[in-house]
Amino acid sequence: MQKTRIKTYDRIVQQSLTLFNEHGERSITTNHIAAHLGISPGNLYYHFRNKEEIVYQIFLLYRGFITERLAVPQDRAMDVTDLVNYLDTAFEAMWRFRFMFYDLPGLMARNPQLQRDYHQFVHNEMKAILEGHFREFIRLGLLQMALEDIEAVSINIWLVVKFWFAFEQTARPNEPINEASGHRGVRQVLALLKPYVSPEFLPLFQQQLVRHLQP
Repeated sequence: MQKTRIKTYDRIVQQSLTLFNEHGERSITTNHIAAHLGISPGNLYYHFRNKEEIVYQIFLLYRGFITERLAVPQDRAMDVTDLVNYLDTAFEAMWRFRFMFYDLPGLMARNPQLQRDYHQFVHNEMKAILEGHFREFIRLGLLQMALEDIEAVSINIWLVVKFWFAFEQTARPNEPINEASGHRGVRQVLALLKPYVSPEFLPLFQQQLVRHLQP
């Protein structure tokens, strides 16, 4: 019985994420989710009292993805490829959970728990992750940057990553959002970082930049 409950619970979360990404969260109701899964609304309400609880669980998946995949490795030194891979991961996260960032203020206004925990995540955990990366890249000599500049540059990068796919939708309304959209986002962030790259690492940095020039 417990295994069935967990399976149904996870299916609701995963399929809701798919529906929200494809159609937007506002246009999808719990009845739509239940019908998509082939279960009764009562079965869905057995696991979740409302749609906001589902959205919150999706946020927890997003937070877990970010904190796990962007963790600074403890068993080796980082290099330029790590910097680019972190950016790839950040844009992958935004793509996987893109519905959250199309109307994040609206989502949080309807979901006080999400609002509280999202702000805590951004201002504490996410800030610590980004600053940890910058401090390590500075320590390794990859970046030449004053420590007092880390916060401002981190915020600029976070803004680009967070709103990139929404920007792509408005800038290219007739083109589907796809892998190339993420590559353009990575390239945009690399352009922000290029002035801080140490001369000895610039050739390798340029190689990574070229890798994201593909359309």
